[in-house]
Amino acid sequence: MARRPRILVINPNSNEAVTEGLRQAVKPLTYADGPEIVCETLAEGPFGVETQEHVESVTLPLRRKVESTNDADAFIIACYSDPGLFVAREGTSRPVFGIAECGVLTALSRADRFGVIAIKSRSIPRHIRYLRQMGLMERLAGERPLEMSVAETASGDGTLARMITVGRELKDLDGAGAIVMGCAGMARHRKPLEDALGIPVIDPTQAAVTMAIGTLAVG
Repeated sequence: MARRPRILVINPNSNEAVTEGLRQAVKPLTYADGPEIVCETLAEGPFGVETQEHVESVTLPLRRKVESTNDADAFIIACYSDPGLFVAREGTSRPVFGIAECGVLTALSRADRFGVIAIKSRSIPRHIRYLRQMGLMERLAGERPLEMSVAETASGDGTLARMITVGRELKDLDGAGAIVMGCAGMARHRKPLEDALGIPVIDPTQAAVTMAIGTLAVG
């Protein structure tokens, strides 16, 4: 019997609550004959990837993780800054997906202009640099922060209510036709947020895993 393909989803921060949220987010994408989807925590990562220093600190550990993992057919870097994405791709011939890149590309297939919910204001310049690099600034309606930590978005009270408020601002004031959740820790709030806003809400980890499944299916 042939081995099922395996997709490894790597949480670059060391917060296990975020990793558990990822597991719950990808459950709808699992099916009997489909790839095995495994979510792991990068133990040496910071508790939340919230600054450029945090991003840089996990780049080489992610590269080593990808290089040393021999039983995965595709990799997902589950942090909205896509840390280490390009250097990890240099370390393997297997596909490596970043959730920010995949989340934005998925949003573009659902609406002309998209908005992003960030965790904090200081995350936004980093995200904007990436979107400029991707050549997608004209499609960005806006990005607004929750002013919460990664840990708070993953397990804190009041997160969904705050996300709904910010999401409505992106929709009604900025003209976003779809929303990308700009942190892997927001995963559990996707469906209720979409129900509240009435427009597509993209969980970037789900978007990346969906792309990986398709890539492996036709590969």
